[in-house]
Amino acid sequence: MANEIKIRPATGTWSVRAGGAVLGESTNALELTEGDYPPVIYFPRADIAMAFLEPSETTSTCPFKGKASYYSIVAKSGPIADAVWSYEDPIAAVAEIKDYLAFYPSKVAVEKI
Repeated sequence: MANEIKIRPATGTWSVRAGGAVLGESTNALELTEGDYPPVIYFPRADIAMAFLEPSETTSTCPFKGKASYYSIVAKSGPIADAVWSYEDPIAAVAEIKDYLAFYPSKVAVEKI
């Protein structure tokens, strides 16, 4: 599976919105595809309003990417638990996603604009 992971620039401008707020826009996002899973857009931390994110105690481990840390989104309507993940120290094969954040599309809107 590790050799099935592909990372490439996500062309165009991408935005992420949650709870009525724009959390960020980026022209430097990455698209990660892994096997048969839908593509995931990873946003550079520098392009996200980190003040809306609160670290969670949740973690998970992927044998092909490493240990993921999670964040909840602080929204006016209330917290959106574990809506964001990041590989703080990814394995070498996917080092490009270090300092990037991914968002669950079931919890936020990730769109190409």
